[in-house]
Amino acid sequence: MSEKHRIIQELVPGKQITLAHIIANPDEILYKKLGLDPAVEYSKSAIGILTLSPAETAIIAGDISIKASGVQLGFVDRFSGTVILTGTFSEVEASLKAVTSYCEETLGFTVCAITKT
Repeated sequence: MSEKHRIIQELVPGKQITLAHIIANPDEILYKKLGLDPAVEYSKSAIGILTLSPAETAIIAGDISIKASGVQLGFVDRFSGTVILTGTFSEVEASLKAVTSYCEETLGFTVCAITKT
């Protein structure tokens, strides 16, 4: 008879950015599924996604993002650490670079590479 093992999973928040991704030219349906207004946002041509830990860092990331370029904040969740940005590809890229640089250089975060699709 095999023994049953109990597995306990827990989140240990570190100082990190685990996802920094740009979606170039997303389909209109993606805007709708994210709760963004495609009539306003679709013409902008890119969506940026950040996941940060600790989750409250999302507030700082949102502030840096809008100050770094002309992006719009689509979503900021201080409980999950998720930030969604919309704008032109270059605006979104500039914002993600600004956030990742600040978090790495000033806050001492471990930062992932910015990925693109």
